[in-house]
Amino acid sequence: MKKLDSPQEAVTLSVEKVIDLVRQLRNELIKEFLIDSNLRSYFLKEYNKDVSPIKIEFAKRDLKELLISPVDLSHYAALIKQMRESNSASLAEGNQELFYREIEAIFKKYNY
Repeated sequence: MKKLDSPQEAVTLSVEKVIDLVRQLRNELIKEFLIDSNLRSYFLKEYNKDVSPIKIEFAKRDLKELLISPVDLSHYAALIKQMRESNSASLAEGNQELFYREIEAIFKKYNY
């Protein structure tokens, strides 16, 4: 996803910087789901059903709350540790699933 480009960023990544990067990546994904058509498509693909306009609005409300909430450090602990140890701002294969799992918790409430 994101790579370090500038020489000043090549220095050791601080915990705050890593958390900020995780927050940015999480928020980018959330913003994609704030688009009605993306949210509807995801429900069709993952749950094989359409979602009502009311459920979409409630899901978007929950996503907006997640968007402004701090990063769940326990949920992303392994990723934060990996990024710090590798001193890399890029995501390893499979780490994107962490972001989807956090959002899935919201979607499961509206999958009935």
